[in-house]
Amino acid sequence: MNQATHFSDRMHRAVACLYRMAHAGALIFGMIGMLYLLSATLTAAANEEADVDTALVTTPGTAQVAEVSVDLAEGGVLVSNQLSREMVKVSSWVSRRYRVSSMLIDPALLAAEESGKQIGVDPLLLVAMMAVESGFNPFAESSVGAQGLMQVIPRFHLDKLGANANTDANALFDPTLNVRVGALVLHEGLRRYGDLQAALQYYGGAINDPSAAYARKVLAMKQRLVTAAGRKGDAA
Repeated sequence: MNQATHFSDRMHRAVACLYRMAHAGALIFGMIGMLYLLSATLTAAANEEADVDTALVTTPGTAQVAEVSVDLAEGGVLVSNQLSREMVKVSSWVSRRYRVSSMLIDPALLAAEESGKQIGVDPLLLVAMMAVESGFNPFAESSVGAQGLMQVIPRFHLDKLGANANTDANALFDPTLNVRVGALVLHEGLRRYGDLQAALQYYGGAINDPSAAYARKVLAMKQRLVTAAGRKGDAA
């Protein structure tokens, strides 16, 4: 009887020990599971952050375009309020014709109005040049290095870039600056040749073209813009 009781006690202790071990094992496995889930969460978060960092580092051009677009869009409403009535109509026409947001093109149109007044030419002439040169693509770049809306070649016009001349290789992708510099190039042609057609040919790099094809193309586009603006008269 005592032997049976002793055996029974040993069995109870063994079962209790096994229970404690099983319980501890469950806790351990539970802790392991929690650690695994925590690790997976942290890894996913790190990967997302790394993906963002990689995108910003490996595709700077894309990031820059997005940043510029946001800046322009944020100021678009205010810019449109500063445009003349004529230019508001032109903005609407350009937006439909070239499928470009008015909020993105309005800063360039405002720059055309301001620069046109400064150099004494019709702002619609500058807008016509944008249409011919880039189709209103502010990030256009030609095989010879002409940049932006008015396809200005930086190395030929460093004197017009001011503080941006030697500090920012992408300065001319700013629509406002591009239009201002383009207007100065046209003004240079006007001072040099004293004639609008010759100045336009100078701008287009075809001063010796007897057919004046570039000038005729720009002036034809300007007439379309005059119509879009609802203007009854015309001014050079």
